[in-house]
Amino acid sequence: MFSRLREDIACIRERDPAARSNWEVLTCYPGLHAVLWHRLAHAFWVRGWRWAGRFSSHLGRWLTGIEIHPGATIGRRVFIDHGMGVVIGETAEVGDDCTIYQGVTLGGTSLTKGAKRHPTLGRGVIVSAGAKVLGGFTVGDGARVGSNAVLMQAVPAGATAVAPAGTACINTALLPTRAPSPTVKPPSTLAPALTITPRPSVGWRLAPLVSEVPPSVTPW
Repeated sequence: MFSRLREDIACIRERDPAARSNWEVLTCYPGLHAVLWHRLAHAFWVRGWRWAGRFSSHLGRWLTGIEIHPGATIGRRVFIDHGMGVVIGETAEVGDDCTIYQGVTLGGTSLTKGAKRHPTLGRGVIVSAGAKVLGGFTVGDGARVGSNAVLMQAVPAGATAVAPAGTACINTALLPTRAPSPTVKPPSTLAPALTITPRPSVGWRLAPLVSEVPPSVTPW
């Protein structure tokens, strides 16, 4: 148990330059606390003590703002940075050395009980802040999911997935050589061109006011 704890602390200090000491990480990092609570809840869950698992998970959520279902599988050296608002569903699997930022959801799109409803993250996956990974597919080893992406399809190992809500766009420069998918829109079509309207100068806007000042009064 203590070797796993030392491993968790070491991985946080390695990935977060703001971490100054082991004591700071142990006492002030909710992501670490959430993982520790999950280990207790998961131990209850796999032994069939379902209520105890759910209640332990509930306490961990109340203390950290991070909700991990006790049925989820969390690997070694998983770092949940900041963590507020993170939700990890029942059938989710998070591989070793993953990093998950605040506001991330590993959720499902199916209501079928007993089915694989939530995603599997391979080793070393990074899921950036606000991303929603929805469905029972796999995000390959070393892949990255961009901030606020809504991802509903598998991602190959080493790829980067970025998308606005409702679409999925993969950076094909990081993918194995293959024909582009017709369902993926090029980046230039994801958002309209930005139009900049020049604003009038300050002097132009003050001209009508200055003209109303009596001649005997200095306007400045």
